Amino acid sequence: MTDNQKKTVAICDTQPITAEGLRSVLESNPDLEFQQSLTSLESASSFLRAQACGIVILDKGFGMQAVVDWIHDLKLGDAAPTLIVWGVSMTEAEALRLLQAGARGIVRKTAEIASLLACLRTVASGRTWMEDCVLRDSMRLDRHPRSELTPREHQVLELVEQGSKNREIAQELGIRPGTVKIHLKHIFEKTGVRGRYGLAISGLREKGVVSIAS
Repeated sequence: MTDNQKKTVAICDTQPITAEGLRSVLESNPDLEFQQSLTSLESASSFLRAQACGIVILDKGFGMQAVVDWIHDLKLGDAAPTLIVWGVSMTEAEALRLLQAGARGIVRKTAEIASLLACLRTVASGRTWMEDCVLRDSMRLDRHPRSELTPREHQVLELVEQGSKNREIAQELGIRPGTVKIHLKHIFEKTGVRGRYGLAISGLREKGVVSIAS
């Protein structure tokens, strides 16, 4: 891969020493180039206004709402970089919210180096990537018999994947909220997924929108 094909990577993290670890990792990977270390969302915004960057790794430690708002503001600009959000921990709800906000990669800070590199290369190719451990407590990735769902259950599932709440689903479909709960119970049983956030993320995976890897 030539120099002009390299993906530049900046990191915005609450712990500056973390950036040095990333720099060391990228030094031995010719397709990825460490570009900048940033210590606040404000400095990241200023940096991105001044120059182009391929990928930005953003620390969830700045606060979920602050990170989501920052991603939203960034999307309003031109030539926005691809975003990866990482954190010491990551719940399904947080992962889904970040993906819906516009993040293309979700990874833990405790991930293996190979996982981080896989995430970087996947988002660099234009796809979305997430660690399977985010879903490990709620689903089995090898069990998705969605063909067994009824037409109504498919409708409910589609609305869950769009982020709709039970009351909103009921209004959309003209049914009672209690009926939505019954449909969700059947969907959980058939898919092997226990939570609505897991349903939404597994739906993205099923459609090929996000790659989920260990």
